[in-house]
Amino acid sequence: MKLYDSVELAVRNLRESVLRNSLTTIGISVGVASLVAMLSLGLGLQKLATRRLEKSGLFDTVVVTSRRDLRNFNRQQEDDGPSPADSPVLDEAARSRIEHLPDVIEAYPDLRFASELRFADKAHLSMILGLPFSAQGADAFDGMQGRFFASSTAPEAVLQRSFAEELVGKRSKAGEEPASLSALASALIGKQLSLRYVERTASGSASIGGSTSGSAAAYSVIRREQALTIVGICDLDPDSLRGQAKARVFVPLQLAESLHIMQASDLRDTTYTPGGSPSFTSVNVRVRTPTKTQSVEDAIKKLGFNTFSIIDATRSMRQFFAILDIFLGIFGSLALAVASIGIVNTLVMAILERRREIGIMKALGASDSDVKGLFFAEAGAMGIFGGLAGVALGWTIGQVINAGTNAYLRRLHFPPEQIWSVSWWLVLGAIGFAIVVSLLSGLYPASRAARLDPVQALRYE
Repeated sequence: MKLYDSVELAVRNLRESVLRNSLTTIGISVGVASLVAMLSLGLGLQKLATRRLEKSGLFDTVVVTSRRDLRNFNRQQEDDGPSPADSPVLDEAARSRIEHLPDVIEAYPDLRFASELRFADKAHLSMILGLPFSAQGADAFDGMQGRFFASSTAPEAVLQRSFAEELVGKRSKAGEEPASLSALASALIGKQLSLRYVERTASGSASIGGSTSGSAAAYSVIRREQALTIVGICDLDPDSLRGQAKARVFVPLQLAESLHIMQASDLRDTTYTPGGSPSFTSVNVRVRTPTKTQSVEDAIKKLGFNTFSIIDATRSMRQFFAILDIFLGIFGSLALAVASIGIVNTLVMAILERRREIGIMKALGASDSDVKGLFFAEAGAMGIFGGLAGVALGWTIGQVINAGTNAYLRRLHFPPEQIWSVSWWLVLGAIGFAIVVSLLSGLYPASRAARLDPVQALRYE
């Protein structure tokens, strides 16, 4: 029997019992819809987590530290690289070498320091962070009131909400509604902050607190003051995921570098030379794409430095989502397994109703494989139609749940999120899985129909 004839007979037989075959097909579509819905939810949550990490500017960032800093040293690093005494210094020359590695966009020092800021003749102590100009694309500044820095050296500052509340004297307490960003912005943007710091400069002799010594590495500490214009108020700390001291005031990185602010790490540097290259506690390296993070880490380790990236921390997260997808797929497939029982029932009933038809076909020369092919074609047709309808139903369920979730998020004053994702491979896989399950379900009915004795089948009433 030709394939065309088998398909034509299968479609005709399906039309003869429309209600029963439609109910069986609906069962398949519900099973496919549950499978698509479950896996789409897991895939959407995984993409949501990845988007948030990528937009935070951390997903494609490698943090580089010196092996000389024993706080960042462990036994595994000692086995993999040079000892702390033999490792290079993380200075400007090292930063430049790292920046010129393949797939590196930029490498900038993590410059943060605690200092005094004066506003309206009142002193405030806060952690200050120098941000590169490229940080304006971070998601922490999406809902910012005001603007980002005008240039990489502009004497401007962006404040975090809690510090802005402290400046205006409206720090929110437990149970109280916090001040809105717009209200804080109207009260602070355009106002002046005075940054007071100390600068370490070269001199003919060391001078600290009035005492001097004839050291070859002489330096002096001078008090300085820098006026900053408040240009923006943000709600989040863009560096809060790095596990370091949280900054509440942000200034342009090049401006912070030009001030030569003395930090706590400088007290350990007893070899300061005039015009010498400054050393850094850590350097942040931005990679061209997250897929190149591991290769960049390997290249930096060969230079003798320690590295850490969010990719290292998200290995457990990826493992969690892989396990979650497996369980969601198993639970989603249960409904499809139940639908396969309906296919078996439908085709077995079709055998009982069409015994005479099968007997006539075999009497006219139809082989056992022709009869099997006919029932396989019917099972495959139900799988195809059920798979297509199930994908459409699963996509609709996802859109409804996504819309409902975003409506709830808006009520809580959160930005909308896309928590549902249906990929093309999921669509094709779900349809293919439905067809395979349908064909497997048709194995027993098709074999039973092929084994019918044509004489006994023609006698059947």
